[in-house]
Amino acid sequence: MADAASKEPAVRRERLAGLSTTREHVSVTPGPPAARLALRAGEDALNSVSRALGVSVPRKPKTSARAKSGGRVALWLGPDEWLVIDDDGADLPAAAGRAKALHSAVDVSHRNVAILVAGEGAEACLAAGCPQDLSLAAFPVGACSRTVLGKVEIVLWRTGEQTFHVEVWRSFAEYAYAFLAEAARDV
Repeated sequence: MADAASKEPAVRRERLAGLSTTREHVSVTPGPPAARLALRAGEDALNSVSRALGVSVPRKPKTSARAKSGGRVALWLGPDEWLVIDDDGADLPAAAGRAKALHSAVDVSHRNVAILVAGEGAEACLAAGCPQDLSLAAFPVGACSRTVLGKVEIVLWRTGEQTFHVEVWRSFAEYAYAFLAEAARDV
């Protein structure tokens, strides 16, 4: 607990700070801090919301869209639902607030944690607990979906041929990381 007399503000520690698992064919590492926004909007609001956020919100299932500059991406999660991630830590709620159409934008930056799985064994590592077909043909680079890993819900995004970004709720981050680290041992 922070000392009430201390003049230094409390600092949030990264949930998986200091963890890293590297095996011969796969690595599992915590992702860097990022700003995140849970976005809900109807079809009529998407153009306005996209302009405000600086990224074209994808309309096709299982797809993602990157901003032309910077580290911002929008991941399609459902017919009217997206997860927007900004690696630069931008104020996403303020950006979304500039949209001139009805939408819902909730800052979930401290709710989610990222775990990166990379290497030629990344698919096999994730397949230990994810029932989804992760082959390049079924889940190409840029694909994303809400799915499960072991017993927890995740958002899975393929960022490269052998690279995946796993978004998991902070309260399940240690479980998800331990699950992936153990699976990496068997790859």
